[in-house]
Amino acid sequence: MKHLPFISVDVIPHSEQEYDTCGNYGGNDECWWIEISKLPKWQCEALVLIHELVEMVLTERRNISWKKITEFDNQHPNSDEPGNLLDAPYHKEHLFATRIEAMLAKELGVQWKEYDKAINKLVWRQIKKN
Repeated sequence: MKHLPFISVDVIPHSEQEYDTCGNYGGNDECWWIEISKLPKWQCEALVLIHELVEMVLTERRNISWKKITEFDNQHPNSDEPGNLLDAPYHKEHLFATRIEAMLAKELGVQWKEYDKAINKLVWRQIKKN
């Protein structure tokens, strides 16, 4: 890939996420997509967006398959944050993205504990598709 592709960002109801995550991403060489769960304030949604974008860029650069990341996340449904697990294929990238996210939270005046509470209040239930 020589240039960044088109990047689509959508803020969606949490119940519409593919699995229980507040930020998800994927794509190909022509288009990347990011889906962010609706949160109480746009600043919180922006934090999730920046985290996901940083993680995407780093995993793309390091040839870490986004499909494998999703598979890993789905194999650890009881983990609040699968990327924090040492065996996560994107552990290093996730931690770096979290540091950027925390710095941005401070600049936006978002209290990390309140942000974390808002994310933990999200309720996901898989939508049955006919």
